[in-house]
Amino acid sequence: MSAARRWSEVAAGVFRIAVADVNCYLVQTTDGLTLYDAGLPGSRGALTEVLAHLGATVSDIDALVLTHGHFDHVGMGRMLQSRGVDAHVHPRDVHLARHPYSYRPEEARVAYLLSHPGGIPPITRMALRGALGVRGIEVAGRVSHGHPVDAPGRPIALWTPGHTGGHCAFLFEETGVLIAGDALVTLDPYTGERGPQIVARAATADTAEALRSLDVLDESGASLVLPGHGEPSRDGVHADTAAARRRGAH
Repeated sequence: MSAARRWSEVAAGVFRIAVADVNCYLVQTTDGLTLYDAGLPGSRGALTEVLAHLGATVSDIDALVLTHGHFDHVGMGRMLQSRGVDAHVHPRDVHLARHPYSYRPEEARVAYLLSHPGGIPPITRMALRGALGVRGIEVAGRVSHGHPVDAPGRPIALWTPGHTGGHCAFLFEETGVLIAGDALVTLDPYTGERGPQIVARAATADTAEALRSLDVLDESGASLVLPGHGEPSRDGVHADTAAARRRGAH
């Protein structure tokens, strides 16, 4: 995906929007459009581009579904809600979505970045795209583990706590597509390291729990894993979770 083209169709009707190493996914089904995660404020232009490709506008999005409430996944939320888009998240992340900086990771972010300078370029890119000025959103805590989401396409929610208390992934069972959010990434913005892994302690509430949640992803049997950061993986979720376990917490 070139710098000029910040979106791509990664599966039939599934569009990845990638801005400053942060992904969100617009999914088109026969019953409507759903955006999974709201990226950064600077993701708006890329979202507009993919919607124009589909002959749609922001107001045509039927729902915003958050994997979790961190600032880099809530960035366009207020703009979307101003256009009438309903937002959903797991109940344990409702407060975080309202206050997207109100979390304590296992390690302090600044000190961690000083000891992991590979994370400085990704974090700088995120800051330049509005990561430091995200406002929270009012969101319904209607996402429940093991149940279809009340949004077009009706994927199954998979509660995968650790990165945050209410983190969820979303599985499209018929196609084997898994929107993994930050439960499993292929680029860690806090280290700059690539490959399947959980996110660093500098942005994760409980890395031991995040590693345990890989079991939930494993059970999905997904063939295409769409992470919150980094490139999609077509190696299959079993290979990805195995690689993440080998890497462990960092």
